[in-house]
Amino acid sequence: MKTNFLLFTLTGTLLSANVNAQTEQPKDSVSYETLDEVLIQAVRANKKTPMAFSNLSKEEIAKKNLGQDIPVLMNFMPSVVTTTDAGNGVGYTGIRVRGSDATQVNVTLNGIPYNDSESHGSFWVNMPDFASSLENLQLQRGVGTSTNGSGAFGASLNLLTDAFSEKSSGEISNSFGSYNTRKHTVKFSTGLMNNAFEISGRLSNINSDGYIDRAKSDLKSYFLQGAFIDGKTLIKALAFGGTQKTYQAWNGLEDKDKLENDRTYNTSGEYIDAQGNIRFYDNENDNYDQNHYQLHWNQRWNTHWNTNFALHLTTGIGYYENYKVNQNLADYGLENAFVDNKEVSKSDIIRQKFLKNNFYGFTFSSNYRKGNLDFIFGGAANKYEGDHYGKILWVDAPVKYSYEQQYYFDQATKTDANIFAKATYTLKDKWILFGDLQLRNVHYKANGEETGFVDDTFNFFNPKAGLTYLINESQQTYFSFARANREPNRTDYKSGAPKPERLNDFELGWKLSNEKLQVNINGYYMRYKNQLVLTGALNDVGAPMRENSGDSYRLGIEIDGSWAITNKFIWAPSITLSSNKNIDFKAHIDGEVQNLGNTNIAFSPNLVASNAFTYLVKEDFSISLLTKFVGEQYMGNTDSDYSKLDSYFTNDLVFNYSLKTKKWFSSIDFNLMVNNIFNVKYISNGYYYTYDDNWSNPNTTKTIEGAGYYPQAMFNILGGISLKF
Repeated sequence: MKTNFLLFTLTGTLLSANVNAQTEQPKDSVSYETLDEVLIQAVRANKKTPMAFSNLSKEEIAKKNLGQDIPVLMNFMPSVVTTTDAGNGVGYTGIRVRGSDATQVNVTLNGIPYNDSESHGSFWVNMPDFASSLENLQLQRGVGTSTNGSGAFGASLNLLTDAFSEKSSGEISNSFGSYNTRKHTVKFSTGLMNNAFEISGRLSNINSDGYIDRAKSDLKSYFLQGAFIDGKTLIKALAFGGTQKTYQAWNGLEDKDKLENDRTYNTSGEYIDAQGNIRFYDNENDNYDQNHYQLHWNQRWNTHWNTNFALHLTTGIGYYENYKVNQNLADYGLENAFVDNKEVSKSDIIRQKFLKNNFYGFTFSSNYRKGNLDFIFGGAANKYEGDHYGKILWVDAPVKYSYEQQYYFDQATKTDANIFAKATYTLKDKWILFGDLQLRNVHYKANGEETGFVDDTFNFFNPKAGLTYLINESQQTYFSFARANREPNRTDYKSGAPKPERLNDFELGWKLSNEKLQVNINGYYMRYKNQLVLTGALNDVGAPMRENSGDSYRLGIEIDGSWAITNKFIWAPSITLSSNKNIDFKAHIDGEVQNLGNTNIAFSPNLVASNAFTYLVKEDFSISLLTKFVGEQYMGNTDSDYSKLDSYFTNDLVFNYSLKTKKWFSSIDFNLMVNNIFNVKYISNGYYYTYDDNWSNPNTTKTIEGAGYYPQAMFNILGGISLKF
């Protein structure tokens, strides 16, 4: 038992056995766990699926859940690179998988799409401490299986919220750490009342000053769930959401001298007052409220059939406020001013930019299992409605304006519908055939300053097929092909008329799993047509800009595993080696279009590795050394040295101790994370831009390069205590 426990205690690299054990139960078994797992079964991979995936369990998440966002908790999964604007994992965070950014990672919550319909991004800052309400999560690398929402070009991440509990329970968790970071969480469950009803919930509050100057976060969230269980029926109603207020840190740092000597400097809100002093605007904040409502009905009709149906609604409203220096008055609908008979066309302005949106629809799936056949049919239909508008709060120039005067307004709508059918069939207990077909229809309509007039419809066909061979009870090998198509996001339209992307993904793997050793080796070749790659530049609100790159590819090998060397010592490494290239890439340099040949895709390091050594002092006390290496990468697609990010290597120590008690509490859990123990100065993210300069010589155009960087926290500590009863 100890060996099995050890194998599943670390990074979640091979925690799939926990989830698969539930999805692979005998077909005549009806358990509470199975009913909960069916909520996401249609979009999950299992041990018969010929694709690369990793899982994280509730227990593993809890070991590091001290206030940092979900991407940071996933940092040690294979092929994953994470970054944070504030530098310490609280506030705005991002994730890349195989070099693909968050807009190319499909995210679902209980099978319901979470990515923003317009930007395609996933903003975890809007759901602070959501990790405390997770039963488990699964990261599928590559295209993965058919899912709901935006197409997966780098990975699919699906999350299952808390399963209902038969027994009543409670939990009070508090954590504190560097940069005045603190998290307070209260959870409860009534347990099953009358063997049929359960109510559970959570309240959380997270605050942090951030590693970067003024990068403060004030985050609040809630989670409320009601469950009804009657034999083979499960009905769950959920309401959860969050409120966030963060001081902006999305500008990064361009000054190389400050990067070396004052790396926490934050340019957001910076302006010069009338006396020539550098000042910072106090209210350079981002504010957003988001609420989710879900209703799930899972029904097991007999030993072969079960169905799942869900309704959902997500509402959001928020704004960010900026002090903008030397703005064109005409851009805000204001007339030029006259001062001492001189015309003034520019002025400092304080503005607010709002987003108000609703996202609603339904998902469904039906699963048939009998003999060697496992068949799933499912789909979804969803609609997004978003209002974008801006208000003027103050203008420095003596012009006529009204407080909160609106200076732009545009609306956007998007409908997204898909159906899919997937099946696995076992031949002679050795060969497993896999097929997956999806049809998806998307219609996007917008008319704004960013997008221009857009009225686009896309019809996508996404086939997938694979073959698994069971070598013996502990080994298997597989091969799969998957195609994905994907529409541009809102920001892409600002650059012109973007084309939809297409990806052909080939995966070849081998898995070994026994009592002490688990190994996954997966090779992939991802061939893109019109891939929308990051240019490295940002727009005026810190959103990454992208452009179609024509043909490109990602070729790599991923190796991860877990080895219980002894009953006390576990080793869990992972490494990804890859080549990520734009083919015959063309760029506008020095006034001419130049063919640069094959160049590196932006933000795609050729080497990503992690390592975890865990020593079990005793069954309830463990010490882990976690290391992460990310190779050098380019922030643009031209292989310019100016755009290069250096490699970095970090080390963390994690201490976990659980004290079992006989009175008052069932356990008292202590967690301590000592991050970046060698105080490394490193940068995990940045941006790169160019512009043409012909002022000095009108007959010559010179391309000028610029770059910004997001420094990450040096040595820092987070510690927590959880009282469970």
